[in-house]
Amino acid sequence: MEKKKSSLAVRMSISLVCGLVAGLLLMFLRENLNSTGKEAVWATINSILFQDITVAGAEKALGIFYIIGQLFIRSLQLVIVPMVFTSITLAIGQISDTRTLGRISVKTIAGFLICSFFALLMACVVGIMIYNAGVFNIQVEGLEGSAGSTGSNPLNVILNIVPSNITAVFSTNTSVLAIVFLAVSLGLCMKAVGDEKSATLKKLITEVNDIVVVFLNYVVTKFGPFAIFVLLARTFATYGINHLKPALAYVVVTVILLLLFLFVGYPIFVAVTTKQNPVKFAKKIFRVAVFGFSTSSSAAALPLNVKTTTEELGVDEKIASFVLPLGMTINMNGTAIMQVVATLFIAGCAGYDVTLSQLIVIALLALIASAGTPAAPGAGAIILFTILSGLGYINDGALLAYSLILAINRPIEMLVTALNVVGDSATAIYVAKSEGMLNEDIYNS
Repeated sequence: MEKKKSSLAVRMSISLVCGLVAGLLLMFLRENLNSTGKEAVWATINSILFQDITVAGAEKALGIFYIIGQLFIRSLQLVIVPMVFTSITLAIGQISDTRTLGRISVKTIAGFLICSFFALLMACVVGIMIYNAGVFNIQVEGLEGSAGSTGSNPLNVILNIVPSNITAVFSTNTSVLAIVFLAVSLGLCMKAVGDEKSATLKKLITEVNDIVVVFLNYVVTKFGPFAIFVLLARTFATYGINHLKPALAYVVVTVILLLLFLFVGYPIFVAVTTKQNPVKFAKKIFRVAVFGFSTSSSAAALPLNVKTTTEELGVDEKIASFVLPLGMTINMNGTAIMQVVATLFIAGCAGYDVTLSQLIVIALLALIASAGTPAAPGAGAIILFTILSGLGYINDGALLAYSLILAINRPIEMLVTALNVVGDSATAIYVAKSEGMLNEDIYNS
C-alpha cells in the first residue's frame, strides 16, 4: 500500500513537471508562429489539440486535450454531491455526543478564520505597499470593457445555506454549502430518532459512500497523472504573451503571496497548533496541491484530499469527512488573497484612491465573497465583480482592468486552488489533534 501511494505521488509529480514544460514550450511555439505570419499553422494545431469544442465556431474542431481533460474533471464532479452528502451525514452520525459535534464545529470555523486572517493581513499589507508605490498604475489597452457578472450582496451566501428546493440543490455542484446544511441536518435527525429507526437509511448512505470511494480511487489512480499532464499543457498553450504583459505586476505579486502562504504559512500553522513536524505535512500534502493546481477545482480535488488526509496524515475519518467538505465550501484563503490583490490592481489601473478604511472593507468583502465562491474553475475571478460593485469600482478603466483579469487569471486560479485545498487539510489536522483524533504514528511515518 505504501509503495502504491509513493508511486502515485511520483507519477503526479512527473506529470506536473512534464505538463508545465510542454505548456511553456507550446506557449512560445504559439508566439513564434503568430509573430512570423504562420497563424494558420497554430490555428490548425489549436483546433486539433486544445480548442474548447463547446464554444460557437468550434463545430469542426477536434480539441483532443480539451476532451480528455474535461472527461477527467467531469468524472470527479459527477460524485461531488453524493460524496459530500454521504460523508458528512455519516460523520455526524458517528459523533455520538452532540456537545462534541458542537465543539468540533467551533474549532473548524476557528481554524478557517485564523488562516483567513493572516492570509488577508499579508495580502492587504503587501498589496497596499505595491499600490502606493504606483506599480499598479497601468494603462490597459486593446480590450473591451466587460460588465462581468451581476454584482450582488456578499451576505447572500448566508441565505443560500438553507435551500428552498431540495431537488434543485442535488442537481448542481455549485450549492455545496446547502448540501452541507442538509447533510448535517439529516445526520442530527438520524441521531435523534435513534439507531434502530434509522438503521436502513444509514446502511444505504454507507453503501453509496463506499461505492463513491471505489469509483474515485479508480479515476484518480488510473487517469490522474495523465490528466494532469493534459490539463497543464492545454492551459499554458492557450495563453498569449500579449495578455500576460499588461498584468505582469498583478501576476507576480499574487503568485509570490500565494506561494509564500502555501510553503510557509500553512506549515507554520500546523507546527504551532499541533506541535507536529511541518515537513511531514508538506511532503504528504504535495500531491493534493499538485492535483488542485492541475484541475483548478477544489471540488475535483476533494476525494484525493480526503484520502491523503486520513490515510497518510492520520486524521480520523470522522473529522476529515466533516472538515474537508466544509472547507471546500467556505475556506478559500487563496481566493481571498487573489481578490484583494486583484481589487487593488484594478483600483490602481482605474485611478481610484484606496484609504485604510476602504482596505478593511476590501478585506471583509473578499472574506465573505470567497466563502460564497463555487469550488469550480474560474469562479473566483467572476465573484470578484461582487467586490468591485460593492466598492463602486466600475468606471471604464476598472472594467477594462477587470476584463484583463478575466483573460489571464486561469494560471492564478490554479495556484489559488492548491492553496485552498492544502488549507482544508491543515485545519483538519489541527481539529483532529485538539480532539485527540490524530494518529501521530501515521502522520510521522
